[in-house]
Amino acid sequence: MKTVAELLKLKDVQHRVPHTVRPDQKVVEVIMLMADKNIGAVPVVQDGKVVGIVSERDYVRKMELKGRASVGTPVSDIMTHDVKTVNSNATVDQCMNIMTDLRLRHLPVVDDGQLVGLLSIGDLVKEAIAEQGRLIEKMQQYIRGESY
Repeated sequence: MKTVAELLKLKDVQHRVPHTVRPDQKVVEVIMLMADKNIGAVPVVQDGKVVGIVSERDYVRKMELKGRASVGTPVSDIMTHDVKTVNSNATVDQCMNIMTDLRLRHLPVVDDGQLVGLLSIGDLVKEAIAEQGRLIEKMQQYIRGESY
């Protein structure tokens, strides 16, 4: 199974380094960014460190359902503060376990205190499917008596 570093290298150039926001930015700015870039979550960074993450789920639960205005509300009011991160040496399996156990859809990748990527559950599912395909091909080669 691949490492996070290998998986990040496979991502489109435009998606390798994630978009970020500051805690003092307004929620409306984050929602516009997510809509414009077609992304579901954005790491919140202050002084180069990940201090949180804000997702569509955060917006719905902490803004829409409470009738709050996104124009005047800072991101820090709705972001998830206790953000779970992994480093680029983690495996895809480890990330899938973390995301499944904690019911996460996005996982920031941090090396030496710096944000280097953002994994989505979709990234991990695509890799799991590809890994299964590789394994099936190896099994078929073995059954046919071919070297693999």
